[in-house]
Amino acid sequence: MAQEWQVEGKHFLITGGASGLGAAYVEAFLKLGAKNVAILDIDEKRGKEFAEKLNETYKSKVIFIKCDVSKEEDIKNSFQQVLSAFKRIDVIINNAGVMDDSIDVWRLACDINWQGLVSFTRKGIDHMRKDKAGSGGTIINISSTVALVNIDFVPAYSGSKAAVLHFGRSISTQEFYDNTGVRVLTICFGPTATSLLDNIEPKTVDQKFSKTFLSLPVYTYQSIESAVTAFVKMFREGKPGSVWLSQHDKIGQDITSELDEAEKFIKKMVYP
Repeated sequence: MAQEWQVEGKHFLITGGASGLGAAYVEAFLKLGAKNVAILDIDEKRGKEFAEKLNETYKSKVIFIKCDVSKEEDIKNSFQQVLSAFKRIDVIINNAGVMDDSIDVWRLACDINWQGLVSFTRKGIDHMRKDKAGSGGTIINISSTVALVNIDFVPAYSGSKAAVLHFGRSISTQEFYDNTGVRVLTICFGPTATSLLDNIEPKTVDQKFSKTFLSLPVYTYQSIESAVTAFVKMFREGKPGSVWLSQHDKIGQDITSELDEAEKFIKKMVYP
């Protein structure tokens, strides 16, 4: 029988947790029995209000910490604040993300989507790893279907999400999990009904093409509920290093074997 990972009693750290999918993860894992959840977000007003509302139901299980994940000092301080409050972190969800390829924002967006994610992942591994007196744990990194196919009107965003995908597959080998007890998972979401895609055309490098593409039937939005269901399924069932796909309101799918086959094909050309 396949192993099923448990939510009950776990301490969560969720970036970008004040709204959208991040907020939905917070509520989902609290309902499933998480012991504590730390919401990290740059939106202090919304984050505080959300945490206060949740604590009316969940009896002080939730804390909010303002954090700009593009800034290393914020990441370091926030991580330590969570440890001070909870004494341990069992699950990190690197959810914070920005889709904006505009000339003035793309670099900041990449810092949020990629650099901040790597920093939280590495801090999480150092804290969790069993070979350094930790208790193991799970780190989930959010990629996108644009990491799997070419979408040319948001190339910087696509590149940052491809980096997330390759980072997760590179770092989370079976040997790594056996040594550390840290499970790294990656999920690729298709278009989802959140604010990420609001007013997207000015944030692209080709507004004309983006308008045409976004009107195509293939570009349909899945519900937040479907995305969260897929996410929870991955958390419970995902093998270390696995990559999952969630799109079109379908059941979450483990696509690791398909990616492995593609990699084998490429390796034959790279290492003849």
